[in-house]
Amino acid sequence: MTQPASIETVAEYWNRRPCNVRHSPSEVGSRRYFDEVEQRKYFVEPHIPAFAEFGRWKGKRVLEIGCGIGTDAVNFARAGADYTGVELSKASLALACRRFEVFGLRGRLIEGNAEELSSLVEPAAFDLVYSFGVIHHTPRPEAVLAEARRVVRPDGEFRLMLYAKNSWKDAMIEAGIDQPEAQSGCPIAFTVTRREMREMLATAGFEVVSIAQDHIFPYVVEKYVRYEYELQPWFAAMPERMFRALERRFGWHTLIRAEPR
Repeated sequence: MTQPASIETVAEYWNRRPCNVRHSPSEVGSRRYFDEVEQRKYFVEPHIPAFAEFGRWKGKRVLEIGCGIGTDAVNFARAGADYTGVELSKASLALACRRFEVFGLRGRLIEGNAEELSSLVEPAAFDLVYSFGVIHHTPRPEAVLAEARRVVRPDGEFRLMLYAKNSWKDAMIEAGIDQPEAQSGCPIAFTVTRREMREMLATAGFEVVSIAQDHIFPYVVEKYVRYEYELQPWFAAMPERMFRALERRFGWHTLIRAEPR
């Protein structure tokens, strides 16, 4: 059986090109750059704000596993959350820190491996532990889930997104038509079934409250990288209601809400 890549290899990959770092052509680190990154991210993935419910966490302690360059992070902070983010990639974390500085926001940003989360933050301290599209990139996802259980409050909540095995994109990847990330060579990108997700979370000490799929990327990639949003012909011809039904059944993102047992 092939062994997964090391955590150091994963960090090196995301240091070379942090996720969403090319979402804007403006000067990296400028206010305009961060505004454009956010606009593009939520335009392409409009389900994220509804899933995160940023405003719900005002006055609450939020821990994000894998904050990346800080798009969701600043929205939790803007909404009034007591925010903490943990990030493996030094390059990503530097941009997240710069983002908080540019917008005058308060937050605690920590460099570290989420497989060792409880050594980085306080136990049983967070009302929400949140992780969007991160845990499937680590060598030991089961360790991250167990650590999330250690740091969430007994009456808290865990919200996470994992890549779906039963999805349009996974079928395209298996056919050699697509790849898991915008840049090639991603060392680890697990996909899991709903049953596997429930079992993993149960083993870690969580009970799933809700689980749903969303997000099929519909744009012509060659134009998208030039900031042009032209739908693939087969999606352009599809009624919106039909496309949404397809996303709910075969979306790449599995959105999970869980509570400690």
